[in-house]
Amino acid sequence: MTTKENPVPWLVERIVSTKFEDFPETTIAAAKTFLLDTFGVGVAGCYGWKLDEVRLVAAGWGQGDEATVWVSGDRLPAASAAFVNAYQIHSLEFDSVNEAAVLHPLATILSAVFAYAERRAARGTPVSGRDLLAAMILGVDVSVFLGKASTGPIRFFRPATAGGFGAIAALGRLEGFDTEQMTCALGTQYAQTSGTMQSHVEGSPLLGMQVGFNARAAVTSCDLTIAGIAGPKDVLTGPYGYLRLFEGGVYDISSAVAELNETFQVERMSHKPFPSGRLTHGIVDGLHRLMKSEGFGADDVAHVTCHVPQLVKRLCGRPDLPEPAPNYAKLCLPFVGATYMRHGKVDVEHFVGAEMLNDPKTHEYAALIEVVQDDNPSHSAISPQRVVVTLKSGATHAIDLPFIYGHYEVPLTREEHLDKFFRCWGRAEGMVPANGQRLSDMVDGLETLADVSDLVAMMVPERARAAAE
Repeated sequence: MTTKENPVPWLVERIVSTKFEDFPETTIAAAKTFLLDTFGVGVAGCYGWKLDEVRLVAAGWGQGDEATVWVSGDRLPAASAAFVNAYQIHSLEFDSVNEAAVLHPLATILSAVFAYAERRAARGTPVSGRDLLAAMILGVDVSVFLGKASTGPIRFFRPATAGGFGAIAALGRLEGFDTEQMTCALGTQYAQTSGTMQSHVEGSPLLGMQVGFNARAAVTSCDLTIAGIAGPKDVLTGPYGYLRLFEGGVYDISSAVAELNETFQVERMSHKPFPSGRLTHGIVDGLHRLMKSEGFGADDVAHVTCHVPQLVKRLCGRPDLPEPAPNYAKLCLPFVGATYMRHGKVDVEHFVGAEMLNDPKTHEYAALIEVVQDDNPSHSAISPQRVVVTLKSGATHAIDLPFIYGHYEVPLTREEHLDKFFRCWGRAEGMVPANGQRLSDMVDGLETLADVSDLVAMMVPERARAAAE
């Protein structure tokens, strides 16, 4: 059977046989950047919707002192900690994204990996920084492969579904699975895969929890594989495989293979400079550039038209509501654009509480924003976009955005990346700047770290560490 017919053997061989020395310096640098970014948004996410209740529910799933919930310091079984941390990472819609694959892979991958690594450390076999980097890079490749192979309209929530496959690939790499075990582990993960787009459409907080469900599944898939329990093998293109059922049977394996052969996909990740759906970032980027270059203010605007690809229109061209839920607002392009017009920035606090979400001026601006679908035939494209602003004076200003701020072609500078991290770090009570700097330094020197659970120790405030001891 060829790779085109069944890509699983090719993917599995890539996961198992790629050596650390095969990664270019640019790949290692990108992995470190987005690892630190994930830590930052995970800390800021400690105030995610009903997170206290989520932690209590997870604590009721079984006792165990295996892994840490970031910031709170709660100790849970590894699978439960992976669930909570994944939700925490994605709860603010602030985690990095691969645009072409339409997914956030790292919330799922890294929450599972660090829970697993803590458990391994307690058993006397810690995970090194080099091994973490390799697992993370290859896990991203697997997730992104599934997203890029799919050429039809998105049907399920890929950060959860494809992210889960990336998570088990990373865990299998750390566990040293051979090709047979890795194949079985992917099959076991597939049996637990979930993630409905209905949560996205309705702006339900279950959207982020679905990432947690699949991170938890990755830990259990790893355990079941170690126990010798075999999953199905032809899980991507088989008669009932992932690409046939979850992606509607519309896929291009050859193109996705070529993408991975060209570069490790962590280099194709995009930052999210704003804590809202990535598909809403074009309106903010466009308005910011036009208002800066043309010198007009929000109250000078009569109308804004954002010309977007079909994916953006379908998922975030939703109407503004007078009293939106936070998750709905973050995924509503008119509301996000209006938030920038109202405050001159878009940040975490703008989606918290009735005062912000129900602000009459924000909704007045939102009514000025129109979302128009362009003729881009791609089902996955986020850009190019075009933002056109008509002023009350009758003047018109427009800007074309071939790439949106945060994309790897127009990336955040290192200074902007670190500014985002420390802003996120400072949002959690007790997370002192000195420890944030220490964590940043540890990530910079990750290849020399013998035990990556030392990174997790920095993710808890001093008071919580003292209480645990």
